[in-house]
Amino acid sequence: MKRVVVGLSGGVDSSVAAYLLQQQGYDVIGLFMKNWHDDSVTISNECPWLEDSNDALLVAEKLGIPFQTVDLSEEYKEKIVDYMFNEYERGRTPNPDVLCNREIKFDVFMKIALNLGADYVATGHYCRKTEIDVNGETIYQLQAGTDGNKDQSYFLCQLSQDQLSKSLFPIGELTKPEVRSIAAQMDLITAEKKDSQGLCFIGKVRLPEFLQQKLRPKEGLIIQIDKNDSIYSSKISSGSLTLEDILQAASSHVPYTPQMGKIVGKHQGAHYFTTGQRKGLNVGGTTDPLFIIATNVETNTIYTGLTSMHPGLFKKALKIENQEVHWIRNDLALANGERVEYMVRIRYRQPLQRATLYQFETVLYIEFAEPQSAITEGQFAAWYLEDELIGSGVIS
Repeated sequence: MKRVVVGLSGGVDSSVAAYLLQQQGYDVIGLFMKNWHDDSVTISNECPWLEDSNDALLVAEKLGIPFQTVDLSEEYKEKIVDYMFNEYERGRTPNPDVLCNREIKFDVFMKIALNLGADYVATGHYCRKTEIDVNGETIYQLQAGTDGNKDQSYFLCQLSQDQLSKSLFPIGELTKPEVRSIAAQMDLITAEKKDSQGLCFIGKVRLPEFLQQKLRPKEGLIIQIDKNDSIYSSKISSGSLTLEDILQAASSHVPYTPQMGKIVGKHQGAHYFTTGQRKGLNVGGTTDPLFIIATNVETNTIYTGLTSMHPGLFKKALKIENQEVHWIRNDLALANGERVEYMVRIRYRQPLQRATLYQFETVLYIEFAEPQSAITEGQFAAWYLEDELIGSGVIS
């Protein structure tokens, strides 16, 4: 009998995943990951870990499977929290959920599971794993979940073939209502529980307070840029420019200066803010909402524009340094000088966008068919071929 360790999070999805595996004849063990100790920055009553671990225990008891808690808070701090601080300090906006899956759930946690004699690790992600044969080698495919409203393949965009080979996603073929229905039929305590929000296995966190643990407040200026001053749409003369030059220009971050706009307020640290953000600026008296179109942590300046359609928010391309490019399908990796069309998303739940990937010697460029709003440094771009996630990379 094959053994599976299920990451029981205390939510309905992992609860039903454990039940389905049990029904399929697996020897199922439930493990709860404790990743966080500092409750001072966690918003109370929003997915506190103690309540979650108790719910996970009750689910395990209901199903009659072994259960234990593993404390991974030290590894989480080192691999996720420290990374987050470093990225925000650089003026980038990290995606801790993607990193948590790569570094914690499917690495540290997976190793613990394998040491318990597990053949697989299972989670409650809405995605699917299939396999094909390519030149005599088994290739694992990561595909979108059947429920288009809940597809979570994006969060697994950094997984490797080795990690996928040992992973199971039992609810990937189901919709959320179907999952809740199964949980209700089994009278599981998590059947009606709301989905958790916030950091992976932590819950909702007050981000400013969280960042202020290491990143000190520092007063700076908020500048409003008139839409006519935006140089996003600056004309690039074809002349002698190479394709790489054009893509570099299209993906570059607009070098705004305070002289290009007017001062409309002050903030407590550019590293607390991100491109596309609207809330938290505390600037009144404008005709329309202000959106952040750029930040500069070196000068500690935030640049804003009126409305979500300000041209400074839009870019036609993005770039990913080669060391940040990850191919789930290594057999489809681009060689220097190659290009390919894929569907791409730059954030969770964003509809897929048509784009062309260009591989150069040191960098991968992605050029979109239509300009994209709020392309954000530090976030992940993921590219798909139909339902299959092919690769991803950190936007730079």
